[in-house]
Formats: sequence, C-alpha cells, structure tokens
Amino acid sequence: MEQQRIIISDNIEADIVTALSECDHDRLFVLTDTNTVKTSWPRLAAFRALKDATVITIPEGDTHKDITSAEHVWSTLSSEGATRHSCLINVGGGMVTDLGGFAASTFKRGINFINIPTTLLAMVDASVGGKTGINMDGLKNEIGVFNDSRFVIISTAFLSTLDDKNIRSGYAEMLKHGLIDSEPMWAELMTFDLDRPDLSHLQSMLAKSIAVKERIVARDPHEKGIRKALNFGHTFGHAMESWAMRKGCPILHGYAVAYGMVCELYLSTVRKGFPTDKLRQTVSFIRENYGVLPITCHDYDAIAELMKHDKKNTAGHINVTLLGGIGKIETDCTVSREEINEALDFYREG
Repeated sequence: MEQQRIIISDNIEADIVTALSECDHDRLFVLTDTNTVKTSWPRLAAFRALKDATVITIPEGDTHKDITSAEHVWSTLSSEGATRHSCLINVGGGMVTDLGGFAASTFKRGINFINIPTTLLAMVDASVGGKTGINMDGLKNEIGVFNDSRFVIISTAFLSTLDDKNIRSGYAEMLKHGLIDSEPMWAELMTFDLDRPDLSHLQSMLAKSIAVKERIVARDPHEKGIRKALNFGHTFGHAMESWAMRKGCPILHGYAVAYGMVCELYLSTVRKGFPTDKLRQTVSFIRENYGVLPITCHDYDAIAELMKHDKKNTAGHINVTLLGGIGKIETDCTVSREEINEALDFYREG
C-alpha cells in the first residue's frame, strides 16, 4: 500500500494536480456535505483538474455519519460508473473525511481517496492517521476500517470559513496533542486567545500538532500500543458526545474531547500524580473556553454504560489513557465505576 503524504499547502490547486498525477484514476468523484458544498467547494470547483469530477453531497452533521449516507455514496459511485481504478476526494470536516474514507475503502474492496479537510478538527485529527468509519445506534465510529488516504492536502485558507465553535472544537484536539507531547507545546497552547484567534499563528501551531500525531501513528499505525495516547480524553468524551446526541442536543466532537480531558486529567492526578497546578490551569482554560455539559448525577449510569462500548476496552474492563505529567503517557489504565463517578463529580463541580 502507498504511504500517505501530508501536504501543508500554499498553493492548493497545484497540490491537487500533483496528488492526482500520482493517483492513477479513470473517474474522479468529490464528496461534500450540504455545508461544505456551499462554503468550501466553490473555492475548488473552477480548478481544471476537477472540472470533470462528479460531486456527491450528503447531509451535514454527525447524526448523518451513518450507513444511510454511506449507502448513498456507494450507490452514486456505482450508478456513475466508478471502478476499482477511480478516486474519491473528500472535501469537508471530520464527518466527511471519516465517512468518505470508509466508503472509498469498502467500495469494490477499496479505491484511492484524497482528503482535503476544511475544518480545524479535520486538519489536526480526523484526516490524518487512517481511521475511517461511521456511527451506529448512537455509538461513535462503531463501524470502520484503518486505511490511509493517498494524500491529505491541508490549506489553512479554509479556516476563514469557520465559526467560533468550530475553531474551538479543532483546538481541543491540539490541546490534547500538547498534553501528550511536551510542556513547551502545552504552554504555547494555553496562552492562545480563542476569543480573537490569530490565524497565522494558528497555522504554525497546527503544523506542530499534526507532526505529533504523525510521529505517533508512524510508530503504531493500528493502535496496538502508543497510538492509544491519541485517545486521551476520548473514553469519557465519546460517551458524553453520544449522551448529548441521544438527548437531542448534539455537541461538537472537540467540545466532547475537552470535557473528557477534564475527567481524565482528574484521574491522572489521583492515580498517576499529574501535577495539580497544571490540572487546575488546563481545567480553567477548558471551562473558560468550552463551558460545561449540563449533566447531573442521574446521568452517570447512562454515561458509564456508553463508556463500555469504547474500542480500547478489554474483557469488559473500561480502559483510559492517563498522564503522569505532560508527555508522560500511560495507556490501558482500567478504571472502576467508582472512579468514573468521582471523575464526573469533579467535572461538574471542579
């Protein structure tokens, strides 16, 4: 299999030409959702290399990252004459790159695909590392495969299309990368002004953040060991995200990760000696910039039940990634129901 190439692009048209020249294809398809087809696709539609592409559009939002949308992509590829030698370009946020990657990986046992992420979250997380998938029965990424796109083309010009919440959502994954990497990176992230984001500064921070994920994925592409560090905040976070979806008040993925990091930093402090001052600093930053999910003690059972579906679990035990300090990673830490309740108490009460 060809190794994925990540391009931080200053000339997206030229980089698309380069990517397509190295992806032999008989037919070209572009996947967007109902938001990015209006906000992002017009920036690309006039490019000569894309003039003959067939555009497939699915409904926006994580609630549509499901088998129905995947079937729509498959059926359109089939009806429009796609073969095993065709190529799909996914233009959009993490929902589009996850679902499009899954659809491409399974159509005729796999066709080439290229990711062009248009949200900060997708740039820093969803489009890098080969995870593809869809949700099922209210559970995040329950169905999917590991499969790299041939190229990821990252143009920070798309950041100007994002609203405040989507900038914050992607930034939460960057903060996670800082916590699992190094104190200087964490410190820089903690001083960034999310109320008045400097997009040029954000671009340089983004490149560092992507590099953290690339280094970890290169060491452990199929999440057998150290790659589980990238799930810091996600065991609690995915459960909170699924809980909110079931309550009919969905939250952005990055917000869920931020909330999950509060819980897992608390357990890191109690169990592994994560420094209390850095716990307080990080939790204060998250509360100021992400607010608090309105859970009560009556929701603990539902959240704990959702945590049982996390893919890092083993033999019925709920596992989390904890930190002994910034950059000091400990994976496969089993947590008890009592510890889950304590962490949720801390999350609610601080």
